[in-house]
Amino acid sequence: MKHKVLIMKCDDYDPRRIADIVKEGMEELGVAPKGKTMLKPNCVLAHKELFPHAFTREEFLEGVLMAMKEKGDAIQELSVGERSGITIPTRYCFKKAGYLEVLKRHRVKPYYFDEVKQVPVALTRKENLRDLIYVPKPVAECDFLVNIPKFKAHPWTRLTLSLKNYIGIQDDRHRLLDHNAYLEHKIADLQDAKPSSFIAVDGIIAGQKMMLTPTPFPMGAIVMGTNACAVDTVCCHMVRTNPADVAHLRYAAERGLGPMDLGDIDVAGDFPLDAVREKTVGFEFCFERIDDYFRESRGIECNVGTFPEKHSPDYCWGGCPGALQEAMHIYKQFIPDIDQHMGRLRFVMGQVEGPLNLADDERVVFVGDCCKWKGNINGNTVTISGDYQDPLTLHARKTKGNDMILKILGSVLHCLANRSSRHIHAKGCPVSVGQHVNYISAFARVPNLNFDRRQVVGVNIAYWQMRFNRLLSRLFG
Repeated sequence: MKHKVLIMKCDDYDPRRIADIVKEGMEELGVAPKGKTMLKPNCVLAHKELFPHAFTREEFLEGVLMAMKEKGDAIQELSVGERSGITIPTRYCFKKAGYLEVLKRHRVKPYYFDEVKQVPVALTRKENLRDLIYVPKPVAECDFLVNIPKFKAHPWTRLTLSLKNYIGIQDDRHRLLDHNAYLEHKIADLQDAKPSSFIAVDGIIAGQKMMLTPTPFPMGAIVMGTNACAVDTVCCHMVRTNPADVAHLRYAAERGLGPMDLGDIDVAGDFPLDAVREKTVGFEFCFERIDDYFRESRGIECNVGTFPEKHSPDYCWGGCPGALQEAMHIYKQFIPDIDQHMGRLRFVMGQVEGPLNLADDERVVFVGDCCKWKGNINGNTVTISGDYQDPLTLHARKTKGNDMILKILGSVLHCLANRSSRHIHAKGCPVSVGQHVNYISAFARVPNLNFDRRQVVGVNIAYWQMRFNRLLSRLFG
């Protein structure tokens, strides 16, 4: 029996209209919420002024909640859960996304996955990276998981849809484990932890190019289904992308988690796929290496070498390069003409051979545990030996914390200690977006966005609330 995927027209964010479409979709797909029902949006980063198109819109969330309540006679608990990205507290992003008003209005419980207990789930497929993976306890215990991602392009994985949205079901300690050359494998692994019961993709206004600072694209669609591979395959075709080019979708399909061939999917709804494809001509991606991406930049140049993992020796799509790209896009969101103000900066990633041929005023950031280089800077021999450890030798039970304050202060102090040096080695696997912001700020002499007045107070208040609630969860949860 073919998996069915519905593409429905919806041109505006009217919660009542969205609720009616979602109810119609559930009826056609033969599903109804029950027991502990949880909605998982994409709220990787939210701020209506600075990041207006990065997250599942509040009106979309409200429409899906309304549909669940109206179709859910068997619901025992209705909740919304997420872990926002780049170590920003989830409760801060929920507030900035407008979610808190929606949850209060509908008497729905929020679960901030950075505050609740994490539990191991066994993985048994031979293709899995690991034999277990950690997820929040509310996810493990929910009976009906509603996946409501934002339709966006992604600079590391090409697209972020229902499969990629599962990265947000892990807390910081476990999220960045394998968030490197193994990222695509990790996304496939997460599907084994808790499959979606129902999927509704917010494609009313889709996001192009980046995932944190996307360019809006009025697609006017809601995509629904019950199988993540089938939904993501249809979404790929909606923007003229070969599903096989989305590695995590290919891995998931190869494991038998769902189809990747359009012929194995019943595509229905009131918005024909051909009509969508006509509308999305010109939809833009930003899936390119950073040495190519920054080639025309006045401020940044990149040397990219080889990488240690056999399955991806030419580039690390899920790690440091993409984080640098996102960091610079965040800078451009805050300071559009940043290229005209920053000092010249060279980034070196992977194992690089030969001289860097630096300009007289150019400084160097060697990035990542796998970075290796030997050469001359300012007449001195510099050796970057690297400190790379295969992530698969690290056990999921013994992962290090990725605390926001510690990571930001650690890289700030590192920059201060090396402020008179022409080069610095930023260690990590991966080096995060927030850490890149610190290194760009210190070495290119531009404002540090981690301390921007529009965010710093609210983020830090939410951070200490998060730490307090996490302590309570560990003591009593």
